Amino acid sequence: MSFNAHQLAYVSQALMAKLCVGIVVLVLAAAGPALGQTAAGRIKTVSGTAFVGRQGSEIAAVAGQPVFEADALRTGADGRLALTLKDETRLSLGPNSDVRLEKFLYAPGEARLGFTLRIARGLLAYVSGRIAKLSAENVRLETPTAIIGVRGTRLVIQVEQP
Repeated sequence: MSFNAHQLAYVSQALMAKLCVGIVVLVLAAAGPALGQTAAGRIKTVSGTAFVGRQGSEIAAVAGQPVFEADALRTGADGRLALTLKDETRLSLGPNSDVRLEKFLYAPGEARLGFTLRIARGLLAYVSGRIAKLSAENVRLETPTAIIGVRGTRLVIQVEQP
């Protein structure tokens, strides 16, 4: 089967259009749950297998990537991930961890503060930030069997699957 130059140009244009649409879709999916939503923080370091779950899809975690309220963070057997939130809360996930940033409100000028992190499994190191210092009662770390109220501290939580 042979193609003339006109047919090849048409096929190339069609493939390029599909590629561009695919790139736009990926960029919009990574942009955040809603365009204009402010990031809660940023991933600082990643090693091994780690993912960010957002709006039903999972993308590979990379250093510098923004993290939004409602994002899930997951590490594989060889994965580690560290992030810093806007209020200077620091989180580090060890291997085989799965957490979700359920709530992140940081508007101290408007007295709107809140942080809820759901830890489904794995190892998490937590260093509290400004939300815990300004409004400790609005900080919650949740596991399948317990809720931890934080009063401005550092801690490590390990959640094992039943």
